[in-house]
Amino acid sequence: MVDVFSGRPLLTRDGRAVDPEEVLQNKIVGLYFSAGWCSPCRDFTPVLCDFYSELLEGARPPAPFEVVFISSDRSPEEMAEYMHDMHGDWLALPFHDPYKHDLKKKYNITAIPKLVIVKQTGEVITDKGRKQIRERGLSCFQNWLEGADIFQNFSN
Repeated sequence: MVDVFSGRPLLTRDGRAVDPEEVLQNKIVGLYFSAGWCSPCRDFTPVLCDFYSELLEGARPPAPFEVVFISSDRSPEEMAEYMHDMHGDWLALPFHDPYKHDLKKKYNITAIPKLVIVKQTGEVITDKGRKQIRERGLSCFQNWLEGADIFQNFSN
């Protein structure tokens, strides 16, 4: 995943820039294509928050998982408000970074919300992250681990 965001700072929920090479190393990444104006997005985001919290806060050691939000909001202010009001403590590509268009094309994003689960290399594990979380909850993470060739003692 480091490859996908190499040289591009990501933002924390509070707006701090972080180096993707440090924060995404050895993790499965959920690319979350979403927007605050989108009703289905606002419906799924709390579900993703719960999933994220349980994986990272409810497990010892924390699961090797991170979410990167790719915004389809209409302004940086809308993006910041959506992140502040609804998002978990995950990362985001800055609003003005044109790379979001490349990511949408690379991962064939034609509608939102979309949660694409990817390996370190950016290779897709599944483009049905949203559906899998809704249907199977935390149990889908073990399949993602196996698909990513990351082996760790993780039980849910």
